[in-house]
Amino acid sequence: MSVPTQLAYRTSKGIGILNAAPVYEQLAGFVRPEGNLRCCCYSPDSRYFAWASPEQVSVIDCSVGYIVATLPTPNVFELGFSPLGTYIITWQRPGKDDDGNAIKNLKVWKTLVGEDEEPTMVGKFVQKSQTGWNLQYTSDEKFCARSVTNEVQFYESGDLGTVWNKLIVEGVTTFGVSPGKNHSVAVFVPERKGLPAAVKLFQVPQFNSPVSQKTFFKGDKVQFKWNELGTSVIVLAQTEVDKTNKSYYGETNMYVLSASGGFDSRIQLDKEGPIHDVSWSPNSKEFGVVYGYMPAKTTIFNARGVATHSFNLAPRNTILFSPHGRFVLVAGFGNLAGQMDIYDLEKDYAKVCTIEASNASVCEWSPDGKHILTATTSPRLRVDNGIRIWHVGGGIMYNEEMTELYHVTWRPQSTLTHPLEDPLHPVPTPHASALAYLGTVKTSSKPAGAYRPPGARGTSTPLHFKREDEGGAAYSNNGISSTSGNSSNGFGKPRRREVPGAEPVEPLPPGAAPGGGVSLTGTGEGEEALSKAALKNKKKREAKKAKEAAERAAGLAAGADGETPNGPANPGRPEQRGGPRHERSRSKNGGFGSQGGGRSPSQQRGYQGHSPHRRNNSGYDENQNQNQNQYQNQNYNNRYQQQGQQGQQQHHSRAGSGYQAGPRQPQQPQQPQQQAPQAATAPPPRTPPIQLQTQTQTPAIVPDLAVTSPGGGGSPQDKKVRSLLKKIRAIDDLKMRQAGGEKLEDTQVKKIGTEESIRKELRGLGFTE
Repeated sequence: MSVPTQLAYRTSKGIGILNAAPVYEQLAGFVRPEGNLRCCCYSPDSRYFAWASPEQVSVIDCSVGYIVATLPTPNVFELGFSPLGTYIITWQRPGKDDDGNAIKNLKVWKTLVGEDEEPTMVGKFVQKSQTGWNLQYTSDEKFCARSVTNEVQFYESGDLGTVWNKLIVEGVTTFGVSPGKNHSVAVFVPERKGLPAAVKLFQVPQFNSPVSQKTFFKGDKVQFKWNELGTSVIVLAQTEVDKTNKSYYGETNMYVLSASGGFDSRIQLDKEGPIHDVSWSPNSKEFGVVYGYMPAKTTIFNARGVATHSFNLAPRNTILFSPHGRFVLVAGFGNLAGQMDIYDLEKDYAKVCTIEASNASVCEWSPDGKHILTATTSPRLRVDNGIRIWHVGGGIMYNEEMTELYHVTWRPQSTLTHPLEDPLHPVPTPHASALAYLGTVKTSSKPAGAYRPPGARGTSTPLHFKREDEGGAAYSNNGISSTSGNSSNGFGKPRRREVPGAEPVEPLPPGAAPGGGVSLTGTGEGEEALSKAALKNKKKREAKKAKEAAERAAGLAAGADGETPNGPANPGRPEQRGGPRHERSRSKNGGFGSQGGGRSPSQQRGYQGHSPHRRNNSGYDENQNQNQNQYQNQNYNNRYQQQGQQGQQQHHSRAGSGYQAGPRQPQQPQQPQQQAPQAATAPPPRTPPIQLQTQTQTPAIVPDLAVTSPGGGGSPQDKKVRSLLKKIRAIDDLKMRQAGGEKLEDTQVKKIGTEESIRKELRGLGFTE
């Protein structure tokens, strides 16, 4: 029987080792440790597995599960092995001793010692940062390197007390040692003092001059991704802040450099947006990139950065090649749905299947190239934690639920141990746990898709609501906040403020509402598209408007006849300043003396001393004055209208007023001025208002009122002119934006081209600017 694949996992309760396909059982000789276990890892050569407890570090043989070494170093937070498993490296939190000196918290141990020998410490260093804490070894373990200020120090693996060689590069922050037989090292120097960032490649130990280098801006930090042979490296450069405000996560660029110095280039990507993932193929001849705003694009490039194949657009952010290079997995995890597409590279990139692995936070190919591990881990998600193993054909093989799963990983094994024959046939028999899991999975009875409100169901989705892979427009981010009045929403036209009752600037697409969004009434027209409840509410609103208009008309008619209606003229506003306390008795100031002291004539509500009739000393028509007051404000109370008329008549009755009217009844003699203080203490008897001889005159004409929508006044020709002028203003705005360097859409450019026809139509309607 072939050697089974194996995986290890760490939970809140302890550590377990599972022999996976085809047996799916726990490692027989392994005694599961329990308690607070902070970290665990396999050695790259697949011989050892180690974990750290608060007291010590334990190392076992992966094949049998027996402990082969114990390191007496407490409180270890990070573990690592050298490529051949000869050395084990531990990292503890930095601290100081009693003398105030920094403790050497990075320690290198020899993995195996004799039975009667104590564990041997090869070397130790001060390493404050947990990021990039481990030593980097060459594949043959001949050298190892670590970064210090302005230099990369190289050591012989067996002698860590003496620096073997130094690569001095001022400002170096990141470095990467290549795998493979040829020893190379890449170093990165970020931007500083206006100088561009730089990546340099050196051959070990020829550090006098770089073999290849690349300088660029927009690089605060980088990731080095070497291919398996160590002949090329991908440099993924990233900035902390995107100065164009197009991305919250900064800006990313990608470069590829040859270790021999024969080639270096920037990878040109044909879709705007961030780079989500980059992965080399095991054959070291091609790599895959997932990039662009969602839905992202996935492209395969050759070693010189030339695109060879592109997959369909989809919401994806992960790409992984199988260990043998036969398959490639393109998936969307994190805040995406968790779909995994598997493609067969030997069959012209044909899709094998799509696997639904929702909420997965870990995804790895098994060493045999036939199975895929997915897991939901804490602390990203504290519920539904567990591991699932899938066959490359799409079926689930194993499922196990766990409590607070922190870490899971495959045991590294060579492809020679698991030769790839026909991975798709025959399909292996799934474990009983997989069958039980399939029995608990609920299939949704409703079709999957985005939620749509009831009024929009059954109608076609507007294009600007569709993703690019569904036929919609490509997403464009111009870096302007969506709350800005002149900004675009990223999917098409900018939103405009709509005036109620005004004609829309442009015809709306079917199913769209004014100002953006989806119409809740679908694409129907007229009252047939409204529901019964909506139609009923519409009739109620129209009846209420008609009733209010009738009451206003009745109030105007009563005011014209000289009668005060029982209620206010405007039913929507309470009666103002009514009541006996505002009754005014006649006094010397024109019959409007109040009980607390008279007002001057210019302070009366009905006074119009600055009217053109008074200035020009011309005749004055009472009916004209009465109608003018009624038309100036129809919402005033009729009592104020009558008082205003009386005040004007009495004011013009003075000498020299120039007021000429018809015959009037004689006025009562005015009281002497000395009686004014008496009026303040004892109110005089109420004087009946002056009776004007207006009964025989023609009553004021009551205007006809009709319920109209706002902005609906004017003839059809006036409406047309207003609509055309509004279009001219919109075109002028677009021309100013275009002159400012903004890139307009095709529809906006076409709109600018209609300016001459609109102006010609305005001239035809008789409008001149």
